[in-house]
Amino acid sequence: MRILVDADACPVKDIIVRMARGRGIHVIMICDTSHIIRDGYSEVITVDRDRDSADLALANRLKPSDIVVTQDFGVAALALGKGCRVLNQDGMEYDADNIDRLLFERHLGQKVRRAGGRTKGMKKRKPENDAEFEAALLHMLDAEL
Repeated sequence: MRILVDADACPVKDIIVRMARGRGIHVIMICDTSHIIRDGYSEVITVDRDRDSADLALANRLKPSDIVVTQDFGVAALALGKGCRVLNQDGMEYDADNIDRLLFERHLGQKVRRAGGRTKGMKKRKPENDAEFEAALLHMLDAEL
């Protein structure tokens, strides 16, 4: 088992590293050249800044026993298709029951924005989001061990 992280703008990298280090789990952080990650534990893979380059680099490394942390619904769908378990940064687990709806909502939002409309942005992050993520990751790690 490994933890692969779509590390561009991921607010829970420190939590992932702390939990993985304590269990000896390999972590791979994938980011583009506009980010610098030096946590002293993770394998860091840096890719160019092209659109979706970090997402594709992550998708190409997936194995069925991996845990993936991403907020990108497309990456989540690819990971689920490869047999991975997938979490977002707020602790929501992506699965077969919610991924189609999430992808459809993303599609609708893109249509609205292309037509000149506006959609809601991300909610401001709260400390309880970190606690929810940590609890979800702990549950996932315990289920895998």
